[in-house]
Amino acid sequence: MSDREDRAARRGVLYGLGVGPGDPDLLTLKAVRLIQAAPVIAYPAPLEGESMARRIAAPHIPEAKIEIAIRMPMVQARFPAQEVYDRAAEEIGAHLAAGRDVAVLCEGDPFFYGSFMYLFGRLAEAGGARAVVVPGVSALTATAASAGAPLAARNDVLTVLPGPLEEDDLTARLKAAEAVAIIKVGRHLAKVKRALAAAGLADGARYISHATLPEQRVAPLAEVEEDAAPYFSMVLAHRRGEAWT
Repeated sequence: MSDREDRAARRGVLYGLGVGPGDPDLLTLKAVRLIQAAPVIAYPAPLEGESMARRIAAPHIPEAKIEIAIRMPMVQARFPAQEVYDRAAEEIGAHLAAGRDVAVLCEGDPFFYGSFMYLFGRLAEAGGARAVVVPGVSALTATAASAGAPLAARNDVLTVLPGPLEEDDLTARLKAAEAVAIIKVGRHLAKVKRALAAAGLADGARYISHATLPEQRVAPLAEVEEDAAPYFSMVLAHRRGEAWT
């Protein structure tokens, strides 16, 4: 084995672990095993307060772990968030170089709008670290289960739209949609309501927040009077109504 191969063999492994939408019982057996085995865990967190990803995984985290809280402002701007990921990648990379595996916790699924992808790009794609991604139950599927509303049927095309899209763009995409999930609703709820109405999809649309958590709320969108929603919220709609019956 060459020196380069030997160094690579001694490096730690970067694990991207999907921890699911909120219920700790929805973690996969593989994710739990790796959380318990890795000496270092990392997770996204707001500037102040609790990390949602860590909260989900907490029942499965043993004591005596090295923990890295990746704290950042919850804003849409790419900066300073990109600088935060740069610093986190440097800190995690040091542990990997020292031979320590790092398990990065990601709400939902790591590669479905997951924050892990920004570390993956820096450490695996650009940095050459060995990475293993463990899928998790995504908010998309958890929300459908909580609402009792199948996402799509037969040959439907399922469209996933981010709430922050401009209203004209959102409306145009909704007009072409058969089955749709609108994610990242948050403060965009009023705009989402208008766009769904303009696209003829408001009737029967369902609103779900905090899926699988004790504070879960499921309601017809027409009964939701607020113009803003929690970050962890989604709207599901289907153009042909109960097409799966």
